[in-house]
Amino acid sequence: MKELERVDSELAKLIVEESRRQSDTVKLIASENYASQAVLDAMACSVEFGGAVWHNHLNDKYAEGYPGHRHYGGCEVVDQVEQLAIDRAKALFGAEHVNVQPHSGTQANLAVYAGLLSIGDRILGLDLNQGGHLSHGSRISLSGKMYTTAHYGVDQKTEVLDYDAIARQAREFRPKLLVAGASAYSRIFDWAAFRAIADEVGAMLMVDMAHIAGLVAGGVHPSPVPYADVVTTTTHKTLRGPRGGMILCTAKYAKAIDRAVFPATQGGPFMHIIASKAVCLKEASTPAFKSYARQIVANARALASTLEQSGMRIVSGGTDNHLMLVDVRPMGMTGAAAEELLALIGVTVNKNLLPYDPAPQQQTSGVRLGTPAITTRGMAEAETKEIGSLIASALTSQGDAALLEKLRGRALELCRAFPIPADPLVVAYSRSR
Repeated sequence: MKELERVDSELAKLIVEESRRQSDTVKLIASENYASQAVLDAMACSVEFGGAVWHNHLNDKYAEGYPGHRHYGGCEVVDQVEQLAIDRAKALFGAEHVNVQPHSGTQANLAVYAGLLSIGDRILGLDLNQGGHLSHGSRISLSGKMYTTAHYGVDQKTEVLDYDAIARQAREFRPKLLVAGASAYSRIFDWAAFRAIADEVGAMLMVDMAHIAGLVAGGVHPSPVPYADVVTTTTHKTLRGPRGGMILCTAKYAKAIDRAVFPATQGGPFMHIIASKAVCLKEASTPAFKSYARQIVANARALASTLEQSGMRIVSGGTDNHLMLVDVRPMGMTGAAAEELLALIGVTVNKNLLPYDPAPQQQTSGVRLGTPAITTRGMAEAETKEIGSLIASALTSQGDAALLEKLRGRALELCRAFPIPADPLVVAYSRSR
């Protein structure tokens, strides 16, 4: 960063500060991860190749349109870059068509709505307060302002999806688009059940697999691709790529989806990010990534079990994927208070509403925890269980400053023992454990 330091030392210091913060804290944010050095190289300003440093001008290239059909000249190389990402995504997920241009998961979702629906059409999705996402029809999102939306939830007793209840609601509401997927649901989705519901009411089925895309790629969660008309995803969560989105769909909807992304909702694509997506898709096709995905789930189960044994309640009784919702009311606190307290010992989480949560949104009764990032650092069940014990000790510390400092020290030791790797696939999973 020598040139950045020279031009803007203030910003350079902030970047170093954030890097240090991430290096020295245990990241349990379920939607965050660490991209490999190869992914970062693809989006960087320069790369070393063949003994020389080459400036990466993908960031500078306008390429409105699609490979072979651009609105700018000089796209012969970036056409190959984008086609490589498309082909890798199609092969990895078994999709008939893929659009790799969406800048985010939310923009991917909005593009699907724009391509398949008319303003005012009906969308049925999972309630934001019960694990869904803003872009699944929340009233504070464009998806809820432009379309007529209704929401299903989880069963109040089991806290898992009740597919019979969803079917009954769909028969009554008659959506044009049924949306499946979540940002805070810890159980396996039954895609065949969603497909059957959509078929019964004559709806299209869209699956948002942003959180579980890496688990699907790694073979530890069933793929929605054979069942859904359209699948959206981010590329930076369990898939461990750059910040961005993708849309996978059947050939039937290919033209509508492409037109909805460009020119309807986006302009020029970010070619350096698309290059990074291509890299992460290649990494996700390796045997090492399958081992990584299995370890994410094993770590999540170990963390949930440790917290439950410490007196905390895990929503739905456990987890099948990379995340869990933890009810902290038995510890006598709110989710917001738990988030702040855990930050003091160097453990980063986010407060989260629980299903049927009586607490206000800014307080919540729970926190959401996820294991992708600590798994990327090479931590396995033993370390994850220790992190669970640190969390339990902090939440029962009653603010004991000396104890919190001790816990902070141990969390820092774990971070130093498992540094953020330059190449997670090589460092974390090629070595013997």
